[in-house]
Amino acid sequence: MRLVVAMALTLLLAACASWAVVDGIAVIGTDKTLEDHVISLSSGKSCSTVRAERGLTYCEEDEVIPLAPLFCYRTLGNVTCYDRPDPHRGRHQKVGENGSNFVGVR
Repeated sequence: MRLVVAMALTLLLAACASWAVVDGIAVIGTDKTLEDHVISLSSGKSCSTVRAERGLTYCEEDEVIPLAPLFCYRTLGNVTCYDRPDPHRGRHQKVGENGSNFVGVR
């Protein structure tokens, strides 16, 4: 009986070691564990434990990308947007900020 238990434990340990080796190779080659590959395939996203350990979101598609602030002004027949407030030093009025759009209290 002891021999059967010892053999079962040896096989279990060998299977775990083999799984760890294959998982390690997958991480080195793709930055994803085998579980990450399964989750990525089932979710349609690119998910990785390595990303999470680096302080990023688990899935690339869940990463929040901050939008740069836009400052838009009316120009001749157009609206022009900049990444900083009025580069023309106050000669233009910011879109959406004028008296005609103000709804006063009656």
